[in-house]
Amino acid sequence: MNVLALVLLSIGAAGFMFRLLRGPSLPDRVVGLDGLLSIVVIGIIVAAARSGSGGITIETVLVAVFVGFVGTTALSRFIERRGN
Repeated sequence: MNVLALVLLSIGAAGFMFRLLRGPSLPDRVVGLDGLLSIVVIGIIVAAARSGSGGITIETVLVAVFVGFVGTTALSRFIERRGN
């Protein structure tokens, strides 16, 4: 079951990677980056569930989510101030 989850996450990551690389606009790329980070965080959680370790995983996930939130917020403010 966990292998299926990782395969589906890989397909989702490929879609977000396509959006990140192809754009066409900067907000589309930010959405692609944020979605890719979400996929990575979910992948870490699935891998931790698969291996049975959860101690360091929570800290890793919290740091990744916090960095992603701050990065997305900063990029959104940049896009808003830049205008069209």
